[in-house]
Amino acid sequence: MIAPAKIEQILSRFAFLEAKLQSGLSGPEAVALAREYSDLRPVVEEAARYRALVAERDATEAMLADPEMRALAEEELPALRARLSGAEQALRIALLPRDAADARPAILEIRPGTGGEEAALFAGDLLRMYQRHAEARGWRFEVLEEQASDLGGIREVVARVAGEGVFARLKYESGVHRVQRVPVTEAGGRIHTSAATVAVLPEAEEVDIRIDPADIRIDTMRASGAGGQHVNKTDSAVRITHFPSGIVVTSSLKSQHQNRDIAMQVLRARLYQAERDRADSARSADRRAQVGSGDRSERIRTYNFPQGRMTDHRINLTLYRLDAIMQGDLDEVIDALQADAQATALAEAQ
Repeated sequence: MIAPAKIEQILSRFAFLEAKLQSGLSGPEAVALAREYSDLRPVVEEAARYRALVAERDATEAMLADPEMRALAEEELPALRARLSGAEQALRIALLPRDAADARPAILEIRPGTGGEEAALFAGDLLRMYQRHAEARGWRFEVLEEQASDLGGIREVVARVAGEGVFARLKYESGVHRVQRVPVTEAGGRIHTSAATVAVLPEAEEVDIRIDPADIRIDTMRASGAGGQHVNKTDSAVRITHFPSGIVVTSSLKSQHQNRDIAMQVLRARLYQAERDRADSARSADRRAQVGSGDRSERIRTYNFPQGRMTDHRINLTLYRLDAIMQGDLDEVIDALQADAQATALAEAQ
């Protein structure tokens, strides 16, 4: 049972925010209050639904004392109590602390791991998987940096994904993705195991991360590529080295000015995520065991092509529809990961 005082506190805060915003408030304070108001609205909607069901249950239980209404009340109460239980669970989930980065665009980084050229080809497959998923959800997918391998795979790719709830969903993709299949480079038909690393970072703004110019070195260089049209023949590529963290970021599109902006954008995202990771570690000693920890050393998923199987090892989910998943149909997987993360958070909140 959720305390009525807690619900009353939420409704009072929502009414206060509504009144302040209607008073003609402007400037940074108005922006902050509008964001809080928007975040609180779904909680208020769930609270109103829950309170209405509590009132309906109480009224129906009162009917039990009336001999003429008792049979009707006994018939209605089981379904009503079930609806109330569902509403209470939905409200508890709505009341969970929100990740402040959930509404942000995401910086997606994919790199091949063990497996040589086959790992690079698999990294390219993951890139296309996420591109199709973004397209299906109406998100904007922009490749910021891409280095191709000799056989058409990916040696490194950095992309920006923007849209509603992007980071809230894609953050579960961070980790080591393993593939089991017969590589195109394998003449004997043997199944090989390769891997690629995916990192999903919330996009950071300049107000989030302030970078001291004295802490970085910016170098220009000639970009490397797979040959042909991919070779950058001018010294337009940019490499930024951040001395305090040791992070090195490169961007090698045709415009040096654009490369500098992209490299700074990716650097801010990595530094912002590093700050988030430090805060997470301070709050929870067992953070590594939680879904969505962003621990990229962890093997999170296996794609087995001969069996048409995908297994997410964090929640022991196995689906035998690998073709659809590789075409970007990730909703069932991500929905399950979100539900598991909510269950874990609810258990910790008890």
